[in-house]
Amino acid sequence: MKIKKGDNVIMIAGKDKNKTGKVIKVFPKEDKVIVENINLKKKHQRAKTGGKKGEKIEVPRSVSIASVMLVCKSCGKPARVSRQVVSGKKLRICKKCQSEI
Repeated sequence: MKIKKGDNVIMIAGKDKNKTGKVIKVFPKEDKVIVENINLKKKHQRAKTGGKKGEKIEVPRSVSIASVMLVCKSCGKPARVSRQVVSGKKLRICKKCQSEI
């Protein structure tokens, strides 16, 4: 999996197409990610204490990893990712500008 927690991604498909956000959580077995402010769904939350009311909150839900694309830090464009081993470390390399992500 080439996308990790904390990466900036852009949606390339779906109702939130062309929106960008930061990856909150990754589910590698299911090939899904949760991105902040993308794929928001309303959730009805019960009142915790007697004096407060219940409310509707918006919660980000998971999206398929095929619907997002990693944004390069140096060129700022969505880019495909390659991997290279340099001095024993695995690095993710942007295929457009050849810089480390």
